[in-house]
Order: sequence, then structure tokens, then C-alpha cells
Amino acid sequence: MDFIIKNNCLNIDWNYVSQTLRNVGMANFAADIHQKAFENSHTVVFVFDEEKLIGFGRAISDGVYQAALYDIAVLPEYQGKGIGRMIINSIVKSLPMCNLILYASPGKEKFYERLNFRKMNTGMALFQKASDMKEKGFTE
Repeated sequence: MDFIIKNNCLNIDWNYVSQTLRNVGMANFAADIHQKAFENSHTVVFVFDEEKLIGFGRAISDGVYQAALYDIAVLPEYQGKGIGRMIINSIVKSLPMCNLILYASPGKEKFYERLNFRKMNTGMALFQKASDMKEKGFTE
């Protein structure tokens, strides 16, 4: 399979992005919120199978030495086919000198460990909806 990687936000169906994130148990915001988040990001990656959007992700960064990855998502029927790795590798390539941090969806930690991410001993978060994040398994 040949997949197409796109690194800009032109002609993206933001309702589809929003629905995909909801379907995979991630962010639950309106389409315009996701659009703004992606458009304000340092790096965006969208992966297509022909014209079908099958995965995406983004990084916010100072572009010098720090970056954080967000909204890494692949449609369930395409998981295990290297799409997530393709998204991460594209982001890493765009930020070659940066430390990269992320928080993985519970149960997806091993995927990131295979890509050389390591658990942090001192990572902390201040979430707007702390009880939701605790319930979903992100925090203690």
C-alpha cells in the first residue's frame, strides 16, 4: 500500500478529524477547536489512503529544543500497518534537535516504547478536566 503524507491543513475535513478522535477515545472537542489546534501547531501530519484520511498527528514546539506530540490517531482498521510509526517519524524528522514528550492513551504505551520513547519519572500534568483524565487512566 502506498500512503500519502500531507504536512499542511489545507482541505482537511475537520468534522472527520473530530469524529475520528472521539471514535478512538481521545479528544472530544468541536471541529473548529481541532482545526485551530492543528493550524496553530508547529508540525502537522495527515496520512491518506488515496483520498481517505486514515491517520494524523501534530506537534507544538519552540522549534529549537522542546516539542510535545498530540492527537496521534490512526483509524482502527489501519492500526498495525505502520501508519502510526509513519506519523511519528515524520514529526521527529521535522524537529531533529528537540526533546519530544507526549502522553499516550492508556494501553498504547508499548507502541511508543518501540519508537524509543521512555516513561518519565517526573512528568506532571494540570488538566482542565482532571476527574475525566483520572477516570480514563491518564493520571493517578
